[in-house]
Amino acid sequence: MLDLHIPVLKDEVIRLLDPKPNENFIDCTIGEGGHSLAILERTRPNGKVLGIDADPNCLEALKARIKGTEYEGRLILVHGNFANLREIVEKHNFKPISGVLFDLGLSSWHLEASGRGFSFLRNEPLDMRYDTSNPLTAEIIVNNWSLKDIEHILRVYGEERFARRIAKEIVKSRPIKTTIELVMAIERATPKWYHRRRIHPATKTFQALRIAVNHELENLERGLAQAIEVLESGGRIAVIAFHSLEDRTVKHFLRDKFKQGVIKILTKKPIRPSEKEIAENPRSRSARLRAAVKL
Repeated sequence: MLDLHIPVLKDEVIRLLDPKPNENFIDCTIGEGGHSLAILERTRPNGKVLGIDADPNCLEALKARIKGTEYEGRLILVHGNFANLREIVEKHNFKPISGVLFDLGLSSWHLEASGRGFSFLRNEPLDMRYDTSNPLTAEIIVNNWSLKDIEHILRVYGEERFARRIAKEIVKSRPIKTTIELVMAIERATPKWYHRRRIHPATKTFQALRIAVNHELENLERGLAQAIEVLESGGRIAVIAFHSLEDRTVKHFLRDKFKQGVIKILTKKPIRPSEKEIAENPRSRSARLRAAVKL
């Protein structure tokens, strides 16, 4: 499972977080652990990483990977949501904190192997939950929400220009149980030229459903606020966003905190992956990294 993963913008994240021996960091979306293991390399001998993930499968795989290694005692893995960051930090008495990382990308494992319908290229059930204890699934939204509500999430979370047409086709095509059935509905609803673009016509609808299912934007706002709160003075925050909605949320948050005199922004513009990185890892293409230091 972990072999699929290439951490995005790893060198840039390390440069901006600037981990030093014996410092403690939080990885709010540890996933397959690429960034965290790089941080642990630089925080020997006693620095620790508190790694949080909403998906227990990712944590179990990472636990197996580090078993018997020098990282085992320095990586604390927690099943939870970064929207509850303050509570997690208090529960594990994890301090002082020199840096917090959010990598908001969907892991390779979720797309390739989870079987939860994150990818429109596989025929899978419409689930899209990171945490399977979450009662809301994409199937519930697609088959039970009103046309108006589906159109709203496609427009707002997917920034989908054909939101109304797709929502109408979804309602008309019910019940929709699988990713392929949903893709077919999207293709029926959209013009042929829309199918020939570089971006797959289902991309924005799948994004919108995933954001809605996992309450991603609300959780991000809560997590960012708590990250600044738990950081030591001089501590750093780095956030990798993968679509404009996330990046806008991060940009506005950092700008507001800068105006309040709470932080200094380290990235005037978001850092993007190099052509070389995009060639090696095409999924990094849309990544945007922003960082700040707490005053």
